Amino acid sequence: MPSCGPDNRTRHHPGNPALWDSGKAVFTRMLDGVDPGIVEEIRYEIGRVEGVKDIKEARVRWIGHRLHAGVNIAVDAGLSVEEGHEIAMDVRHEMMHHLGYLSNAVIHVDPVGHSGEEYHRIEEHEHGEYPLHGH
Repeated sequence: MPSCGPDNRTRHHPGNPALWDSGKAVFTRMLDGVDPGIVEEIRYEIGRVEGVKDIKEARVRWIGHRLHAGVNIAVDAGLSVEEGHEIAMDVRHEMMHHLGYLSNAVIHVDPVGHSGEEYHRIEEHEHGEYPLHGH
């Protein structure tokens, strides 16, 4: 007769942690979810790039079977556009080189103190024949 001890019960019971983790991963992927650990890995790689002063946002999404990242970084406000662009290219290179699961990465550069989506919103306004609206 098979043993019903704790080891056997854990291995075959529907509450098996390994089974639960596996099912959770499949369900998350079905909803286009991304493991939070991936975002942390991305932030770690970006943080290693010289010139990056802050990482305001890091977003990762599945597009089909490919993983794409979009990040907002902050750099010194006194840099030229070309210097900021070079830092963004370094960030993308590090991400693509060290995070082989990424298919693409888009890097948005802002000056320190003005980084993130809240600085890109357009407040409610009117123009032409359009009603009051925001973006």
